[in-house]
Amino acid sequence: MAATLALGPGTTLSHRSAAELWGVAKRSSRPIEVTRSANARHRSRIVVHQSHLPDDERAAVDGIPVTTVSRTILDLAAVVSKRQVERALNEVEVRQLTDRLSVPDLLERYPRRRGSAVLRSLLADEALLSGVTRNDLEEGFASLIDEYGLPRPRFNADLAVGGRFICADCLWMEQRLIVELDGRAVHRTAKAFEDDRERDRVLLVEGWRVIRVTWRQLRDRRAEIATDLRRALSAG
Repeated sequence: MAATLALGPGTTLSHRSAAELWGVAKRSSRPIEVTRSANARHRSRIVVHQSHLPDDERAAVDGIPVTTVSRTILDLAAVVSKRQVERALNEVEVRQLTDRLSVPDLLERYPRRRGSAVLRSLLADEALLSGVTRNDLEEGFASLIDEYGLPRPRFNADLAVGGRFICADCLWMEQRLIVELDGRAVHRTAKAFEDDRERDRVLLVEGWRVIRVTWRQLRDRRAEIATDLRRALSAG
């Protein structure tokens, strides 16, 4: 709030600072970032980006003028790594943050903006991942198990843990090891996110080890997953 007030009317929190305010990026000690259409000198601990912000790209959080979630993601793509943008998009989904204008809407509005190629790549990947079903995940994981000669787990195994019943995606009973297959269609809501973390906590205190594997990892990091699983199974 102090940063937006210091530079006067029309100043809006943006970029990394906006991402932190929306809760889609970790807090940091970086200078505060703001955007305004008129020129302004950088002040101590304030970085000023000059850009016109239409009304539909502005919002407010706790009275603080801030770029909308979608505009924040667009700005973020221009100043951080692809991995950081991906994490922010993930948090937007988990927190179920929405705007009148979506990120694709803004990419159409600003087709040549810096970072737009990164965003288009991530959104195309997200569209692909959103169509992955539980059966796809199970078949992909079973294929990896067979390919690398690992012992087969029990799939969709019911387990009594800490006074409650849990269905484990992949279970090695003797080694007390569980692999959970994370797919967007199954784990995309805020409630599912919270439930998953609660399950992990209960399993951990009862002496179970849990490894989470995503479709992207199954597709791109098969050898690494197989190596880690072999080590986990031998340590059980």
